[in-house]
Amino acid sequence: MNSTQLDSDFGHAGGHPSVARMDPDSPEFKVASRPVVSYSGAQQNELLAALPRDVLESLFEHLELVALPFGKELFEYGSKLENVYFPTTSIVSLLYVMEDGATTEIAVVGHEGVVGVSMFPGERAMCSAVVQSAGYGYRLKAQALRDCFNQGGALPQLLMRYNHALFAQMAQNAVGGRHSSIEQKLCRWLLDRLDRSASNELKVTQEMISIMLGVRRESITAAAGKLQDDGMITYRRGNITVLDRAGLERYAGECYKVAKTEYDRLLVDVAGC
Repeated sequence: MNSTQLDSDFGHAGGHPSVARMDPDSPEFKVASRPVVSYSGAQQNELLAALPRDVLESLFEHLELVALPFGKELFEYGSKLENVYFPTTSIVSLLYVMEDGATTEIAVVGHEGVVGVSMFPGERAMCSAVVQSAGYGYRLKAQALRDCFNQGGALPQLLMRYNHALFAQMAQNAVGGRHSSIEQKLCRWLLDRLDRSASNELKVTQEMISIMLGVRRESITAAAGKLQDDGMITYRRGNITVLDRAGLERYAGECYKVAKTEYDRLLVDVAGC
């Protein structure tokens, strides 16, 4: 998100004089002090961008632009799903945490998707969601999304198509976790981030990757070293630069291709909504 867009969505630093005279605890103050949602800003999320303009604008009074810092937990397993998040420049990991604390990433969501959708009041999360790459996103009360969903039209169709693509990613991750090599898993993991990042540089540690993939750190060190020797990436502490994306895709094979095909199909489908 560039500075122009931030200014557009957050408003001028000085604010409006009338806001300062309001009671900070009043509902009016809270509404007036919220960042203004712009049409162009909301379109940075591909699902929101795919909605007809009148449907998207009907959500503006409920949408809130929020900062999503690294490590922020949006919800945890078993918690009540009260908010929905549409990432724009942030990346969110969906994680399954075992009783012994072992963690495995089951899916990743960025500007192409949405996190925390619940179709029934009181529905509880089946996984945890943690911000893995800091940025921004739009937050919406789950009930507001349900109300809009129940009206029918483009939004329900869009969410159902997206859930199909997300399921394809989860299924492919499950299969890849059992049948793919460490190098293939690493390639897929890097490609998933590239698809949701603005550049070919990723700020990530080998420790984090090992946790997300559920493998030993030494295995990631060896796999990253091989990819670097093959000229596909360069790695410095806390930073990976992808030099040969096509090479990563070839190496990852089905471990990446199936889910990517479904997301590409989703973009084609929503273009016709």
